[in-house]
Amino acid sequence: MHTIEINREPVELYKILKFEGLVGTGGEAKMVIDEGLVKVNGKTELRRRNKILSGDIIEFNGEQYTIEFVES
Repeated sequence: MHTIEINREPVELYKILKFEGLVGTGGEAKMVIDEGLVKVNGKTELRRRNKILSGDIIEFNGEQYTIEFVES
């Protein structure tokens, strides 16, 4: 499992996919969410702007990512 560090909470799901380089663009992030290819905490997530918090687990493309809040 990989760790994604965020410095503010909450962060929208599509932004995490984009800024972490899991997809090429914000449009692509929205597309993979719309197609049901992303899970959050074990459930398929279709809300692009779902608020992600520390402790959440994102599954995409066969990989799992845990979200960790880090103060800046």
